[in-house]
Amino acid sequence: MPDKNLTSLTIRRPDDWHLHLRDGAMLRAVLPETARHFARAIVMPNLVPPVVTAAQAAAYRDRIMAALPEGMDFTPLMTLYLTEATDPADVRAAHAAGIATAVKLYPAGATTNSASGVRDFEKVRPVLEAMAEIGMPLCVHGEVTHHDIDIFDREAVFIDKILNPLRKKVPDLKVVMEHITTQDAVDYVRDNPKNLAATITTHHLIINRNHILAGGIKPHFYCLPVAKRETHRIALVQAAVSGDKRFFLGTDSAPHTDDAKLQSCGCAGIFTATNTMSCLAEVFDVAGALRKLEAFTSLNGPLFYGLPPNEATITLTKGDPVPYPDRINTGDGPVTLFNPGFDLHWRVTG
Repeated sequence: MPDKNLTSLTIRRPDDWHLHLRDGAMLRAVLPETARHFARAIVMPNLVPPVVTAAQAAAYRDRIMAALPEGMDFTPLMTLYLTEATDPADVRAAHAAGIATAVKLYPAGATTNSASGVRDFEKVRPVLEAMAEIGMPLCVHGEVTHHDIDIFDREAVFIDKILNPLRKKVPDLKVVMEHITTQDAVDYVRDNPKNLAATITTHHLIINRNHILAGGIKPHFYCLPVAKRETHRIALVQAAVSGDKRFFLGTDSAPHTDDAKLQSCGCAGIFTATNTMSCLAEVFDVAGALRKLEAFTSLNGPLFYGLPPNEATITLTKGDPVPYPDRINTGDGPVTLFNPGFDLHWRVTG
């Protein structure tokens, strides 16, 4: 139950451990929405073309910093897109130089701009072994892409058929299961305490598959991995509010223009950067776990990645419903903001 006496909460400034910033006009529009509240973010590399090498990651980081409005404090933590041609020496060099914080594994075809992803996992084993040696985390989009596997089962099958065998072959590899959506994933993380963690998104804590499909299709709730049954959403909330150090925030905030979302084959992705902290405070408040919010947003992620927590703080205050815009305007077109379907009473006030 909500703590009615708690109307203000000060926490360490949060980080986002899974974020899409895109490039060009879209980057310039969405970056301030994250930098307003978040100090750091793991930036996804699935641009077109993807960010594969250290040189490409450094160039993308420069573009992000050039787009950051004056007076905002934000550090992008870059990732390399893992392909079957990735050079282990380049990965080592990127890590040693502080250019890349992690490597991202997309099974080929799993999500937006993932065509260059991995099909044969044995071909990337030398890269994974190098990463295990230097302590560089692998961020995993955990879904199989086989057409004979139901889309609602693809995370569970990935754990059984791909992730578990991979971790047995390279046991010292640090792995982040990104944007988990199922009880299966929660249980797998809890049952495997060594070198394994998981991010949970804002929207997967709030929506289930009924929100997408019941009463008409809601394209702005469509994402990959797709939201699952209510029982799975509840499992994610329980993991997030538990204080367990292996679970932390990765919003997977993924901007697409309305034109790209509202078509016969619309894009997967939900844009949550603007109102994530309000949404999370509401979820944790309802669960009677507001005092665990700091661990989820600000402490557990840095601990797993071997980074210090932020020294700066933010303050959330509870009051009248917070007015958020329906969408933000970008040079590429309007982007609709995630609507949780209930009033948000918590706002960042300091």
